[in-house]
This record gives sequence, structure tokens and C-alpha cells, in this order.
Amino acid sequence: MTEHTAATVSVAGTRRGRKYAGLFLVAIPVFLVAWMVIWPILTAIPRSLMQVGTDGSTSFSFANYQFFFSDRYSLNNLTVTLWTTMVCAALLLVICLPLALYLRFTSNRIAAFVQSLAIFPMFVPSIILSYAFIRVLGPNGTVDLLLNGVGLPRIRSPYLTPWGPVIGLVWDNIPLTVLILVSGLGAVSNATIEAARDVGARRLAILWHIILPRITNSILVAISFGVLGIFSSFTLPYVLGPAAPEMMGPFMQRTFRDLQNPPMAITQAVITFAFCIVFGLFYIRSVAKNRTP
Repeated sequence: MTEHTAATVSVAGTRRGRKYAGLFLVAIPVFLVAWMVIWPILTAIPRSLMQVGTDGSTSFSFANYQFFFSDRYSLNNLTVTLWTTMVCAALLLVICLPLALYLRFTSNRIAAFVQSLAIFPMFVPSIILSYAFIRVLGPNGTVDLLLNGVGLPRIRSPYLTPWGPVIGLVWDNIPLTVLILVSGLGAVSNATIEAARDVGARRLAILWHIILPRITNSILVAISFGVLGIFSSFTLPYVLGPAAPEMMGPFMQRTFRDLQNPPMAITQAVITFAFCIVFGLFYIRSVAKNRTP
């Protein structure tokens, strides 16, 4: 009886030690997130609600938010940000879902080459991508030179138009989206697909009734990550986009640096975070749903 009790105490102590070790391992990243993300957000919200008077005194006020939602230029910037985000998300789904399906159910050298091309943008810095975009699709770029060489008229360059950031952001977010979708497609077994084919199911029916229901959460996660990254992006919209209207990332930077108006820049950041947290809830919901027994 004594030996059994000692063994039980030893097992309980081992489990308790593993529990504390696990908590210690996650404590550092949780502390960094709380310090570098959550704390700035919590301090930014009250600062955006403070109005500084001419005598240096501060008072509680919604003046910054009233100005933002009554200013046509600010609303245009928010609108073009939402438009860019939605268009990029739709294009990512249209491009990456067929690509992920091909990579999941095809195993040959061509598929390996396609996968390498799909992952390649992950290792290209945004500033290099912007330069390549300008040299290829910009005025007097490679496309213009090729068209001019065969006697065709020049195309209207998407550079410095709202479509410039769309092209760059879609290309930049393809790798992560493809990886998430391919990972989700791993839950679809080949035996299930073969069984459906044996009973006469066509490809479209298999996709709609078997594959898509099993990767719905992966699609939501991929779109959520893409939307969060696109909505808060800076380099590509700043380099490739028009001067006006501009996306929220360049708008905040210009308000802070050029206009030297930190309270308004903080207000813009809080509004941007409010939109991002809505999309973030989709990701949290998907993760919680997958962990629910």
C-alpha cells in the first residue's frame, strides 16, 4: 500500500511538473504579446479620446472620431482599404483554392515545381516585390517594351492606381494561403474520394459535398490571416498605390510624420484595429471550434 501511494504521488508530481513547464514555455510569448500588442492597444484607446486644449489641458472628447467619420478624405481612405481587402481576399480564394486542390491530389514533378513557385513569394521582401512590379508592369516596363516591339499599343499600367496594391498584395499572400488550404485538405482522405467516385459522383459533386465541408474552417482561417495582413499592410500600398485615396497604413504614417498629428494617427489606428478584430474573431471561432471535443 505504501509503495502504491508513493507511485501515485510520484506520477502526480510528474504531471504537475509538466503542467508548470508548459505554462512556463507559453508565458514568454504571452508576455511579449501582452507587452507589444495588447498594452499599446489599451493605451491607444484612451489617448484617442483625449482632446488637448490651447492651454495644454486635456479633456475627454469624441472630437477625433467625429472628425474622421465626417471628413470625406478619411472616409475615402477607409473605403479604398475595405475595397482592396475584399478584392484581395476574393482573388486569393479564387487563385489559391484550385492551386491547393491540385497540389493535394497530384504527385509528380510538375506539382513539385508548382509548389515551389507558390511558396517562392514568401522569401521575397515586399520592397523587392514592389521594385519588380514597377519594372515589369510600370510605365516603360517590360510589358510595355514587349508590346511596343511587336507593334501593339501600350496597356494602362496598374502602377499608382488602386489595382497596383491589389496585384502586389495578392502575390505576396499566396504562399500562406496555399499552405493553410493544403494543410486543411490533408483531412480529406483519398479513400473517401475513391468511394465517392465508385458510386458515380462527379468532380463538382465531390468538391461541393465532400471536400469543401471538410475544409471550411481552413478557408476561414486562410481568409482571416489574409484580411488581417492586407488591411494593415504598408509597404506595398505605399509604393504601388495612388497618393489619394490611400490605404489606412500609409494614411496613418503620413498623418503621424507629415501632418505631425499623433492623436489623429492614433485614432486611425484604433479604427483600423476595430475592423481587424472583427475578422480576427472568425479565426478565433475556427480555432475554438476545432478544439471543441
